[in-house]
Amino acid sequence: MPTKVIQITALAFMWLLLLATASHCVANDDLFTKHTAAAIQLVDRMTLAEKIGQMTQAELTSLGDLSDIRRLALGSVLSGGGADPDDGNSLAAWTAAYEACQQQAVGSRLGVPILYGVDAVHGHGNVLGAVVFPHNIGLGCTRNAELVEEVNRITAREVRASGMNFNFAPCVAVPRDDRWGRTYEGFSEHPGVVAELGAAAVRGLQGFDLRDPARVLGCAKHFVGDGATAAEVRLPDWEGFGAEKRLRLDQGDARIDEPTLRHLHVRPYVDAINEGVGAVMPSYSTWNGVRCSASHQLLAELLKGELGFTGIVISDYNAIDQISDDYKLAIKTSVNAGMDMFMVPQKYERFINLLTELVNQGQVPVERINDAVTRIVRVKIAMGLLDQGFSVEADPQLAREFGSDAHRAVAREAVRQSLVLLRNQDGALPLNRQQQRIHVAGRAADDIGVQCGGWTIEWQGAEGEVTPGGTTILAALRKAVGDRVTYNPAGHVPDDAEVAVVVVGESPYAEGAGDDADLALSKGDRQLVQRVAESGVPTVLVLLSGRPLILDGLEEHCEAVVAAWLPGTEGAGVADVLLGDYQPSGQLSFTWPRNASQHPINVGDADADPLYPFGHGLSY
Repeated sequence: MPTKVIQITALAFMWLLLLATASHCVANDDLFTKHTAAAIQLVDRMTLAEKIGQMTQAELTSLGDLSDIRRLALGSVLSGGGADPDDGNSLAAWTAAYEACQQQAVGSRLGVPILYGVDAVHGHGNVLGAVVFPHNIGLGCTRNAELVEEVNRITAREVRASGMNFNFAPCVAVPRDDRWGRTYEGFSEHPGVVAELGAAAVRGLQGFDLRDPARVLGCAKHFVGDGATAAEVRLPDWEGFGAEKRLRLDQGDARIDEPTLRHLHVRPYVDAINEGVGAVMPSYSTWNGVRCSASHQLLAELLKGELGFTGIVISDYNAIDQISDDYKLAIKTSVNAGMDMFMVPQKYERFINLLTELVNQGQVPVERINDAVTRIVRVKIAMGLLDQGFSVEADPQLAREFGSDAHRAVAREAVRQSLVLLRNQDGALPLNRQQQRIHVAGRAADDIGVQCGGWTIEWQGAEGEVTPGGTTILAALRKAVGDRVTYNPAGHVPDDAEVAVVVVGESPYAEGAGDDADLALSKGDRQLVQRVAESGVPTVLVLLSGRPLILDGLEEHCEAVVAAWLPGTEGAGVADVLLGDYQPSGQLSFTWPRNASQHPINVGDADADPLYPFGHGLSY
């Protein structure tokens, strides 16, 4: 049979499987629909103002004295990346902010509690002292759904320790171009891996009963095709991030046909819906020129109709602004397309006024408003927010677990399993802790911020001691080996060193600021590695990055190369593998290219010739 026929047949088979799974979702999804009658009863008691209030999500930092939550009957509040409470960044401050917001909500006429949303995408990373887990790209290399579920179960507990009950995670994007600044938020370039691990993340966050006070509402994002946007070379509109970043993929256009969209990018949502995910967030990006947040085809017909999603469709941060310069038209377009809740951080009152006008003018049907609010309310009912005896206070027992050794032990295990041993010549690894004198080089070896990457305390992340409680790779090696470990960030190797560990990689970034045409190590990092390798001692290269980096032959100068991704706060997991206390088991969840001209490169590409193929991973 000709190759083209085989490919078409395989694609058709995959889509039939997807449809069968979607049918299963509709048949078994009663997590929210069983509460429809009760939700309708409450919605019938609401005024139009209260209904539109429920559709509105404002940001904590824009709410002032918080009284607008009660006055406008807001349905949700969020804290975006880096948006700390006025009282500072501590667990106590976050908890107090949540409780104050919830107190305002229950004081409204109908007393409907809020959903409080945060981006806890690799642990409760907004809060100082939280356990920060590896980003999804590392978890994808574990191929361990049970571990991913446990990581997200602990994330849910740390989020609920601060009271918050809504997590904008998991990201189930299928990144197909590593130059995209959100690549590390995806588990893999392969939809099957993303589907399995995304579903596991939903189970971990939500559990099997959303009334469980240690669980949170999950949100699969970003629907759909955000990992397929085409690269454009133009000046960035990310103010302050430098004109040199001319490549743009983030929030771009996915120029692919419908079968490809379904085969590669819809599949993970089917699995997430099947696990009962309570919310889906449409992408900033467009599909063949149409904004996802404005697409009736994607939101109403595909997501809600064909896939049978019964939860809340919530917009991304100010996403509807990109639909039209006419804000009223943007609101009308998005709500009629199927958006239920609107993340309008600063313009929440303007949004409410304009949507009210649209309904009164007949441009948005009341039935569409009622459908949106019914979806929101029945999710809240499923979460127990409308149960008698609901408390606005966070659970103090969960606060005692926050940042605990037990939680850090799971993160350390996640780090161990996420590492991929790319190269190991002449048995350079594992290191011999009893005999070798180990020299560590590279500023990144002693930098928690670089280990954690973006979405850590600040939206873009930051270098340095961004959060307490973690362990750097250098500190972990010193604790395990003692005074036989020396360190020089500039790479000057002492005469008595017997092996060198060089830690280099990307500085923290998030989203569009991370779009990068070259994905090359910096000039300084390259010189550092070469300087150490030229000293003559066996050299182990440890890469901290959010995607495969172009090594351009540098690996040939190193006896061993380890992809450690963005491991989070528990650098001890990296040391465990380097020292042989844990056998490396990670497998690449992304294809590793030889040079920048190969981008985009993915498993299954004809004549791909990668440096390291998808699934590659050595052990000892």
